[in-house]
Amino acid sequence: MQTRTAWQAIAQRPLRFLTSSWPWRSLAYLVSGVAVGVVTGLLMIGLAAAGVLLLIVVVGIGVLVVTALAGIYVARFERWRLRLVDLDRAPDPHRQPSAPGLRAWLTTRLREQATWREFSFVVIWLGGLWFVDLGVLALTLWLPFYFMSVPIADPNTWPWMIIGIAMLLPAPYTITAWAGARAALTRALLAPRDDELGVRLEEVTLSRARLVDAFESERRRIERDLHDGAQQRLVSLSMNLGLARLDAAPGSPVETQLAAAQEQVSQVLSELRDLVRGVHPQVLDDHGLAAAIDEIADRSPIPVTVDIRLPGRVTGAVELTAYFVIAEALANIAKHSGASQATVRGRLEPDLLVIEVRDNGVGGADPADGTGLTGLADRVAVVDGRVRLSSPSGGPTLLHVEIPCHSV
Repeated sequence: MQTRTAWQAIAQRPLRFLTSSWPWRSLAYLVSGVAVGVVTGLLMIGLAAAGVLLLIVVVGIGVLVVTALAGIYVARFERWRLRLVDLDRAPDPHRQPSAPGLRAWLTTRLREQATWREFSFVVIWLGGLWFVDLGVLALTLWLPFYFMSVPIADPNTWPWMIIGIAMLLPAPYTITAWAGARAALTRALLAPRDDELGVRLEEVTLSRARLVDAFESERRRIERDLHDGAQQRLVSLSMNLGLARLDAAPGSPVETQLAAAQEQVSQVLSELRDLVRGVHPQVLDDHGLAAAIDEIADRSPIPVTVDIRLPGRVTGAVELTAYFVIAEALANIAKHSGASQATVRGRLEPDLLVIEVRDNGVGGADPADGTGLTGLADRVAVVDGRVRLSSPSGGPTLLHVEIPCHSV
C-alpha cells in the first residue's frame, strides 16, 4: 500500500520511517507554516487596520472586503503546501462564477460558504495555530539542542547533554505526528469531502437540468416541423386525392385505387397526429394540464376518472413532467395491470404539485420488471421531485408523485 500521508508513514513503516523523506517533509511543513504565518499575519493585520481607519471615508469597506477575500489566496497556498505531508490533492471548493467579469466573481465568492470558511481558517491560523507549530518545533528541536549545548560552557553539567539527546531521539516522530494532525485539520477546513461531493452533485444536477431543457426544446422543434411540414403536406395530398376521385369514374379501378390511397393517407395522418402529440402535446401548451390529461383519458382503452384541480398554471417544466408521468402511468395500467378502472388526481399544495394515479388491477408492479417505472422516476428526479409506489400483489396500485413548483 502506497504511503499517502505523514500519519501513514509512521503507522505503516515505523522502523524505516527515520530513513525516509517524511521527517524532513514534515519539518519543512511546520517551518514554512511558521514563516508564512508571520508574513500573512502582518499583511492581514495591516489590511484590517487600514480598513477600520478608512471606514470614515467609505473606502475602508472595500479594504475590509479585500481582507476577507485574501483568505481565498492564503487557503489556495495552504492547499498547495499541504502536499508536503498529504499527497492527495486537496480540491478547490469554489464554484465557477455564473458570468464573466469582476462583479460576478465577487458576488459568487461573497455568497459561498467556502470563502468564509477559508477566512475563518486564516483567523484560526493567525490567532494561534502557527504558534503551536512554533511551540512544537521549539520543544522538539531547540530545547534538546539547548540542553546539549550547556556542557560546552560548563563541563560539570554533562547530564544535560544526555537529557538533550534523549529528547531529540523522538523528535522526528513528534514533528511528523503533529504535521499529520495539522494537515488533517487543514484538509477538513479547506477541502471538506462533503462539500466536494455537494459541489459535484450540484454540478451534475445542473448539467442534467440543462440537458433536459435542451431535449425539451428539441422536442418542441420536432413537433413544429412535423405539424407545419409533413402533416400539412399530407393534408394537401389527401385533398388532391379526393379531387382526383371526383374526376374518376365511380366504381372504376382508378377510383378504387385513389380511395385506397386516400384512406392510407388518412391513417398516416392519424398516426402522425398521435406521434406529434407524443413528442409534445399542443393541448398542454394551449389549455393546461387538466385538459391535456382529459384528452389522454378519452383515448385510454379503460375508463379513467380525471380529478385535477389547480388554481392556475404551473411552470412549464413541471407541467410537462406531470403530463408525461401520468401518460406513462396510464399506459402501464392499460398494458400490465388488468384494471377495469383508473383514477388520476392532482392538487397544488404550497409549492408542491401532488399527483396520484390509482387503478383496481392485480398489483405487483415492480420497477425492476421494466414497465417504465424507472424512467418515470428518473424524469421526476430531474425536477427534484420524488415518486412513491404502493402495489401489493392483488392490488390496488397507487402511484404518488410530488414535484416542487409554484403556480404562475
